[in-house]
Amino acid sequence: MPGDTTHYPLPTTQSPKPTVAIAIGRQNDARMFTAKAWAALEQFAQVIHHPGPGPAAKADLLALLPLADAVITSWDVAALDADVLAAAPNLRAMAHMGSSVKRFVSAGVWARGISVTSAGLALAIDVAETTLGLMIVGLKRAWPLGRHVAAGGWRQTPWWPAGEMFGREIGIIGASNVGRHVIKLLQNFAVQVLVYDPFISSEDAARIGAEKVELEDLLRRADVVSLHAPATPDTLHLLDARRLALMKEDALLINTARGTLIDEPALIRELEKGRFFAFLDVTDPEPPALDSPLRRLDNVVVLPHIAGCIENCGRMGELAVEELRRFFAGEPPIYPIRPDMFGRIA
Repeated sequence: MPGDTTHYPLPTTQSPKPTVAIAIGRQNDARMFTAKAWAALEQFAQVIHHPGPGPAAKADLLALLPLADAVITSWDVAALDADVLAAAPNLRAMAHMGSSVKRFVSAGVWARGISVTSAGLALAIDVAETTLGLMIVGLKRAWPLGRHVAAGGWRQTPWWPAGEMFGREIGIIGASNVGRHVIKLLQNFAVQVLVYDPFISSEDAARIGAEKVELEDLLRRADVVSLHAPATPDTLHLLDARRLALMKEDALLINTARGTLIDEPALIRELEKGRFFAFLDVTDPEPPALDSPLRRLDNVVVLPHIAGCIENCGRMGELAVEELRRFFAGEPPIYPIRPDMFGRIA
């Protein structure tokens, strides 16, 4: 039962190895950790587990963390709030596996000087690869053409001819971890990459293979517009009615970031005109209402938030373990999280 410490394997006090608590729940072990990750973790740490099937709730953390030197968290694990921290006097490091670490930490984490790292870099690879796939099949009009053929048609449709990546201008909104990896993948194609991000310089944009432009310029020029910005007060409805109206006829809009980046009623009005096509992995609200036009329009595909890893998140597990190995070895982290970053990350 959660909160009953007799159900938790306790480390031996004689061991020189630090104790690492896994808080993700046993049903998530296989998809979050590879054999390589487990072997690496056991090389430098004693491991204790939250024994429940699902992510640890607050009561579970209170029972799990009293002897832990570090904790590995992921989606739906309870936050390290003041009560949890008070029950975890030895805790020195937290390695998070997921897209955002914001809601999992509290002011007390920073006050205690606890090291926080994120495996979001690994997750970004999965999202970027999905985004690239959507670009290719989107330009090929694979979705509407497939439905047209299923209904008995062939090439007698305004969605023919299908398009290619060659010679396109690809607009990336947000030079985040995902956005940067998308740009890296696009270096394999004969495309011009445009990037909008107030936190990147023109020199840095050129260094990663993109041209820095203003948002309105990107929307006017891009054949593909792909969103990779965080959800912050400054990015709420970043694509509003005025900006959506700037997009090119027959453009492709992809959102694998956050639904709040787009003014959804304004987007629906543009889609109802048939001006462009959209792939939405995220919406606002999520999921869309059952009667939302997003569920019936021919020129939009809504996916159930699957751009990141689903069945195999082992790349994140390996990175989280490596971060803790580095911490206990006194080596610098790969992707440290600091409180001053919260205005720029999701």
